[in-house]
Amino acid sequence: MLTQLSIRNIVLIEALDLQFAGGLGVLTGETGAGKSILLDALGLVLGNRADSGLVRAGEEQASVTATFEFEVVPKSISQVLDDAEVEIEPGEPLILRRRVKADGGSKAFVNDQPVGVALLREMAGALVELHGQHDDRGLVNPRGHRMLLDRYAGANTGAVAAAWGEWRQAMSALEEAKASIVQAKEDQDLLIAHLAELTELQPEVGEEARLAGLRADMQKGERLQGELEDLRKVWDGSNSPLASLRSAARKLDRIAEEHPLLSDALASLDRAVIEAGEAEEKLTEAGYQLIHDPAALDDAETRLFELRAAARKHRCDVDTLPELAREMRAQLDAIEGGEAGIGALEKAAGAAGDAYREKAGALHEARVKAAARLDKAVAAELAPLKLDAARFKTSVEQLPEERWGASGMDGVEFLIATNPGADFAPLGKIASGGELSRFILALKVALAEKGGAATVIFDEIDRGVGGAVASAIGDRLARLASGGQLLAVTHSPQVAARGGEHYMIAKSSEGTVTRTSVGLLDAGQRKEEIARMLSGAEVTDEARAQADRLLEGV
Repeated sequence: MLTQLSIRNIVLIEALDLQFAGGLGVLTGETGAGKSILLDALGLVLGNRADSGLVRAGEEQASVTATFEFEVVPKSISQVLDDAEVEIEPGEPLILRRRVKADGGSKAFVNDQPVGVALLREMAGALVELHGQHDDRGLVNPRGHRMLLDRYAGANTGAVAAAWGEWRQAMSALEEAKASIVQAKEDQDLLIAHLAELTELQPEVGEEARLAGLRADMQKGERLQGELEDLRKVWDGSNSPLASLRSAARKLDRIAEEHPLLSDALASLDRAVIEAGEAEEKLTEAGYQLIHDPAALDDAETRLFELRAAARKHRCDVDTLPELAREMRAQLDAIEGGEAGIGALEKAAGAAGDAYREKAGALHEARVKAAARLDKAVAAELAPLKLDAARFKTSVEQLPEERWGASGMDGVEFLIATNPGADFAPLGKIASGGELSRFILALKVALAEKGGAATVIFDEIDRGVGGAVASAIGDRLARLASGGQLLAVTHSPQVAARGGEHYMIAKSSEGTVTRTSVGLLDAGQRKEEIARMLSGAEVTDEARAQADRLLEGV
């Protein structure tokens, strides 16, 4: 709840520090004293637009600081702070501060950590709920009506949200599978043609390197053919070097024993014969390997061209062509298998849709029953608030399927008819300012809303009413404030008498300087202020006696 509000240099307020407690707090004062300035200042620290006109004349800047304290920080607020990486220790108050310069610039802080103004706005709804003469938020906004009815009904909306998510997921999987098959079918003919080409080509891993090496050898043979032929002539026949070496070795062998040097010479000659023989063998082998066969060379080059052309066509390496063929075959198999899988996905999506409809239908029934109870509860509050001719209805209508969602299949809106025989219409469109405030109060009492904003403010909800109606309003405000915090800006002495704390807003002038001040009244001051509200400018003894009776009757 709001525990402190500090204002510096906002319009007529030079410096103001207010302490607030739980329960019902009332703020009173003469018309024009500056009650709206307080609300503007609070709105500023909650993220409203910064207007340089709020800065007190002659000052460079203005500031507002609001302190909120909680037993446990609401999850909605802690989540916003976590997302913004703003740290708050357990038990630590939440301190919002806003500074506005005379030139219109502003800065925002949360617990002295600089933040964007948008962060203040994100938290505002969970911190303060403001209802006034021209309220266009809160209970008037139909966007929140479904949530309020669900809270009133104690409905399990989480089950519906989970079923919706499962249905959406199943439908998404089905749609993706169908789209995939459509795309695959568009490519099917092309896949079949490409696979036929690769099947006929029958590429092998490593084939390109092997063919390239073979082609290179044959091309070398073509270049070396003449030289090899000349060498063949030298080494062939009876006069070849090898034949001459062998003949010399035979002759030397017959006389080698005659002298040691001849034996050494024979050994050397034998080695030469062996080396020459090896050379002959290698020349012969090279001749076979480097043989120039124009047809074989043409076949190798043709095969290389086909392989490389296929690789270029599919934008891959030659060695990946076999794997590409296997992938194409798998894609074609998937088209056939995918069509069979569509049936299973359709069945799963249908089951998920049925589960959602069942849970959303049960939620619809719970809403309809809760709406009837709420309508009865609100109706019971209308007559004491001088709205006995009015009627209230909670509309629960099933939406078309395209508008279903995680919150179910219903549209919920609070409707009223202010005159007998008149048609029902949205709450904020046909009620006058005073009626609207009282309708909101009746709704708040009927809903007995839990988990709403930490602080609720009613701004002049009692305008234009008095007597028993004002007493009824005060009674209901006190009931709403029980266990929480409610602040009421009021002109009604009956409402003011119900306050646990009473603040008086006053305006004073010294020469050309005008100031607004706010003070917490003690028992005597409070009695005098309520007497003033009863009698007007001159407080009479009769007014004081009546003020006593109002305070004693609380």
